[in-house]
Amino acid sequence: MFTRDIGIDLGTANTFVHVRGKGIVMREPSVVAVDVRNQAVRAVGTEAKEMIGRTPGSIVAVRPLKDGVIADFEVTATMLKKFIRDALKGSFFSRARVIVSIPSGVTEVESRAVFDAAHYAGAREIDLIEEPLAAALGAGLPVFDATGSMVIDIGGGTAEVAVISLGDIVTARSVRAGGDRQDEAIISYIRKKHNLLIGERTAEEIKIAIGAARRESVNESMEIRGRNLIDGLPKNVVVTTADVEEAISRCMRQIVSAVRETLEKTPPELASDIIDRGIILTGGGAQLRGLDKLIQDEIDIPVHVADNPIDCVVEGIGKRLDADLPFNTYYRRRKY
Repeated sequence: MFTRDIGIDLGTANTFVHVRGKGIVMREPSVVAVDVRNQAVRAVGTEAKEMIGRTPGSIVAVRPLKDGVIADFEVTATMLKKFIRDALKGSFFSRARVIVSIPSGVTEVESRAVFDAAHYAGAREIDLIEEPLAAALGAGLPVFDATGSMVIDIGGGTAEVAVISLGDIVTARSVRAGGDRQDEAIISYIRKKHNLLIGERTAEEIKIAIGAARRESVNESMEIRGRNLIDGLPKNVVVTTADVEEAISRCMRQIVSAVRETLEKTPPELASDIIDRGIILTGGGAQLRGLDKLIQDEIDIPVHVADNPIDCVVEGIGKRLDADLPFNTYYRRRKY
């Protein structure tokens, strides 16, 4: 009676927190600002993200997750502790039962690191849920029926492709072609084409403003600023949608290949269901213009973008909380 149930979509780029009975209470970047002189945490979330690329030498803005898994255990645990405390603020509840999302392709060591980080952050009971399963739940797919549902969840670190039936993942593929890799590709492309060095935030802004998986009827453009690699001075250049499309084309091919490989491993009866029902796109990467049409044309199966795709995983975790199932089912199911 003195606990509260919390669901956490622990993403490479952003972390979302769902409190049972309240809904989504927090949307924060997965960034922590650390003072390297004494390892003290100076800021977490939005405040820390504002410091990226703008900190003095004594402060480092750290993204403790890379490619969907924990790269810095202590910083991740500190970040989780801050988010859990904020979620419990103004509550009489002392400790939380927590469900955390993980990529489907993680190893036992990587999943145990998430489990231990949540425990270190103060959670009383912990369970894990694969991101594609949570995304399918959040998108309203009939995951507990004896029918095949296919979801593509594209986050900051990974793109997860999974076929789900009877409440579990039948087959899945995870590729590191998420938003971060796309930003890196844009940075590399602009450096090669324009001899201009830009930061992660600028690359993300370009992708959001004019990015597309395939060129639309209108080829948009925007002016960006960076440092000229020839003379070291600030410089403005104009980039277009065609530039972004070319820059991220390799990431798009990886996602399409992952979809093909997953379909090849899908049992025929479930594949038939997927052809009839189509594929659902979720995650922040699903908002990239033209991505659904690109995948649909490549594999000849209807592809639909979920309503509010960025919230699908955390909404699915919320539904898992509402179902009031026993905790620690992940490790019992996987027999770790």
